[in-house]
Amino acid sequence: MKVEAMVNVPSPAISIVGRHNSGKTTLIEQLIAELVTRGHDVGSVKHHSHVGFDIDYPGKDSYRHRAAGASETVIAAPGQMARVKTMSGEVECADIVRSMPGHDIIIVEGYRKSGLPTIEIMRSGNEADARVADVFEQGARHGWPLGTDFTQFTRGLPTADDDEAWEELRRAQEAAEAGEGQPAGEHFKTQHPDHVDISNKLPTGDTVAVATDMPVAEHAAELYNIPSFALDDIVGLADFVEQHYVRPRVTVVIQAGGESRRMGRSKATVPFAGRPLICRLIDRLSPVADDLVITTNEPDNLVFLHGEFPDLRIQLVCDAFEYRGALPGLYTALQAARNPYVAVVACDMVFASASLVVAEALAMNESGADVVVPVNQHGYEPFHAMYRRMGCLPAVRRALDRGEKRAQAFFDDVKVLEFPQARVLEAEPMGGCFVNANTPEELKVLEDSFLAQ
Repeated sequence: MKVEAMVNVPSPAISIVGRHNSGKTTLIEQLIAELVTRGHDVGSVKHHSHVGFDIDYPGKDSYRHRAAGASETVIAAPGQMARVKTMSGEVECADIVRSMPGHDIIIVEGYRKSGLPTIEIMRSGNEADARVADVFEQGARHGWPLGTDFTQFTRGLPTADDDEAWEELRRAQEAAEAGEGQPAGEHFKTQHPDHVDISNKLPTGDTVAVATDMPVAEHAAELYNIPSFALDDIVGLADFVEQHYVRPRVTVVIQAGGESRRMGRSKATVPFAGRPLICRLIDRLSPVADDLVITTNEPDNLVFLHGEFPDLRIQLVCDAFEYRGALPGLYTALQAARNPYVAVVACDMVFASASLVVAEALAMNESGADVVVPVNQHGYEPFHAMYRRMGCLPAVRRALDRGEKRAQAFFDDVKVLEFPQARVLEAEPMGGCFVNANTPEELKVLEDSFLAQ
């Protein structure tokens, strides 16, 4: 029997950035402690800006291994493990995050240019922060978009009260964006070499919040319509991170139905690679399920799953309606779910993807959508989609009362985010997520393809 590799569940991440002595480490320490107290699994990454560091000391055995020429050394002890690897250049933050699957959130210290959403720290009493906050506020007051690359003109910026110079800078930036002339910062340095030199890093388009005790920074955040938090408001900051970036709690519902006329028997128990097909779906999706539900009209035939997966506490739920249909089945799934986000997958989707479930949940978190549904040339894929329970349940009920049976019949009544094929492939590069088997012949083709991999 072929055994698939363990599913690596991607970890969402957010970066805390600021200048030297801005208090990043202290705030991160408190934020991690608060999130852990709330029951979240938190990973962390620290960007060390200097070349070379050690987590072991000369004379220790592991240090001697590396000194002897080992390119990679693992230090293992009960309950802990560390890995030291020699490499050329610097590892990208995205690659580090990808190498840390399975966390509810990863808190990154530094890596301003990683492309991660960032929380900017500015603390009074820190001269560098004060100068940055002033430019941040002036940029907001003069209408510069938050996405502007402030770092390209961190030297030679006009003084705060020089409105004419700021307007010149704005015009130069617009010209540069149109492909006419040099970047605004370079233009201004050329024309006004005597102006203030500000060489510190400023907020970018990735900035999603500010933590500060400086009114000028709070004002800038307000102008940019991003939230600001007091440096000691760890609870408020944790609420923000939890609401927008922590991996949401998801109920995964596998719709198993029952007798399939075209298959000639229950799809849930039809053999696939030596096991019932439903076991394959559970193997693939349980790593991302905070709660696992199987909807079925043959619960007695699936009781064996409790013994097969004793740690999962699987719920076997009968259809809420006597009549069959996609929409009644979706209503049953939403009604049985215990978590706010509900991933619904059909049991004959042999290559259903845990990574796609996570990507859809994060997209729902970010967008506030009620439905995140993959879409391709064939239309919607409602049976590998994510649903917000409280937003969808009443809308589905109203559609049922109208006599609707199609899964997407209620989409006009809720906020729908279409998940295009490009984003599906980004989450699951192997593709094939929506392939299903309706007949023994189709299942045999998929089984042969799986075994040949």
